[in-house]
Amino acid sequence: MNVSTPNSTAAFIAPDWKLPSRGRVGMFGLIAAESAIFTIFVVAYLFYIGKSISGPSPKDVLSVPVFYTVCLLSSSLTIHLAVAALQKGRRRAFSAWWLATIALGVTFLFGTASEWHRLIYQEGLTISTNLFGTTYYSLVGLHAFHVVVGLTCLSLVMAFALLGWVTHEHVYRVDVLSLYWHFVDSVWVVVFTVVYVIGR
Repeated sequence: MNVSTPNSTAAFIAPDWKLPSRGRVGMFGLIAAESAIFTIFVVAYLFYIGKSISGPSPKDVLSVPVFYTVCLLSSSLTIHLAVAALQKGRRRAFSAWWLATIALGVTFLFGTASEWHRLIYQEGLTISTNLFGTTYYSLVGLHAFHVVVGLTCLSLVMAFALLGWVTHEHVYRVDVLSLYWHFVDSVWVVVFTVVYVIGR
C-alpha cells in the first residue's frame, strides 16, 4: 500500500526578518542607561523628602511650573509633526515644526533658569543649603542638562535644514534623534510628579 508523502520539493517560505537598525538599538541602549541614572536620582529625592534639619522645605519655596511643563510636553507633538513632514518630503513644514520644537524647549529651559534664580537669590536655597536643596538641584539639574544636550542636537539639525542639507533621505536619522527628545519629555513627567506633586 502506497502512503502519500508531502511534496519534498515544496518551497519553504521563510518569514521576512531584518536585523534591528543600529541607530535605534544604540538610542534605546542610551535611553536605558540614562533611565537607570534618573531612577537613582529619583529614589534619592524620595528617600530624603522631609529629612532636612533646616529650612526651607519644598512647600515653602516651590511653585508648580504648569506653563513650562505644557511647553515641554507640547514639543513632543511638534517634533513628531516635523518627522512626519520630512517623511512626506515637505521640507519647509519640517523646518517650521522643528524650529517650534526648539522654541518650546528653550522656553522650558528659561523657566527652569528663572526658578533657580528665584530660589537662590530670593529664597536662599542653594545646593548646599540642606538635603532638599542638594537633591532638588541634582535631579532637576540632571534633567536640564539633558534638555541642553537635546537642544544642541536639534539646533545643529536646524542649521543643516536652513542650509538645505536635510532631505527625505535623512528621515531615519532625524527620527532616531526624536526618540531622545521624547525620552527627555517623558522623564520630565516623572520629575514633575516627584518634585512638584509628591514632594510638596
